[in-house]
Amino acid sequence: MENIILTGDRPTGQLHLGHYVGSLKNRVRMQEDPNNKLFIMIADMQALTDNAKNPEKVSSNVLQVALDYLAVGLDPKRSTLFIQSQIPELAELTMYYLNLVSVGRVRRNPTVKSEIEQKKFGESVPTGFFIYPVSQASDITAFKANLVPVGEDQKPMLEQTQEIVQSFNHTYSDVLVEPKGVFPEKGMGRLPGIDGNGKMSKSLGNGIYIADPADVLAKKVMSMYTDPNHIHVEDPGQVEGNMVFTYLDVFGTDKEKIAELKEHYRRGGLGDVKIKRYLIEVLEAEFGPIRARREELAKNPEAIMQMLKEGSEQAQIVAAETLKEVKQAMGINYFV
Repeated sequence: MENIILTGDRPTGQLHLGHYVGSLKNRVRMQEDPNNKLFIMIADMQALTDNAKNPEKVSSNVLQVALDYLAVGLDPKRSTLFIQSQIPELAELTMYYLNLVSVGRVRRNPTVKSEIEQKKFGESVPTGFFIYPVSQASDITAFKANLVPVGEDQKPMLEQTQEIVQSFNHTYSDVLVEPKGVFPEKGMGRLPGIDGNGKMSKSLGNGIYIADPADVLAKKVMSMYTDPNHIHVEDPGQVEGNMVFTYLDVFGTDKEKIAELKEHYRRGGLGDVKIKRYLIEVLEAEFGPIRARREELAKNPEAIMQMLKEGSEQAQIVAAETLKEVKQAMGINYFV
């Protein structure tokens, strides 16, 4: 049985190592399975919900996100890569679904509540941002995705989609597919920022980006939060909460060596500079080849945009068929 998978990212900047660990590597694995059909969306409409007065921030990053996708190994021959705004059917589906969701239900969505607080919108929250869980339901159901890879913090968004599907199918007929979430393995869902903040974030400026040149990557690693009480090399150090060891646990392949470094650091005699240099080697081994592919691809931006155009055309065919079925179920296909 074929799995249809919908996933994507907001193009508000280049993608960082948190995206790589949390979703990109998993997407590459998923596309290797012939039973999986992936739709990977550059969610520019969603990004505009809180960047409407700065559209250049969104439009200029569509190409950058696509370059990151291709550089890490996403293949347009095996996955459909597309731009959300180029599929008008998604907006129409959103309009129909809005009638099935109350304002109170959207307001109770924990993810929406926390993001409104984080962005300090208050009563000035844009309506588009407020109702974006309904837009996400359109994205998922338009392609009849049965699997949606999400982080734990996005679970309420998926639940909202499931409710909309149930409400639509009960009210009209069984047209929509109810999706299930695919959650990250324990410990792999969220990569902390280099400053020790709980989440790597574009807005916090605490990320290492896939596109970062080698010297920039090295500079960021050398500035990483470690153990503030580990002042002298001979001092015993704390591994827990030390970002260098956190990153080594995620990206390092020589687990025996990492275990030895932890033990040495705990008893003292191992300096931060030494472990940071080792982390630089580990990250360069993984991201050096990715960076090289990205730089090569960036030489031909027209080809990347043509790929996205073709992917969007393929995605639109699928979304249009779903919209046709939805309108038929609702009895508003007047001129068929």
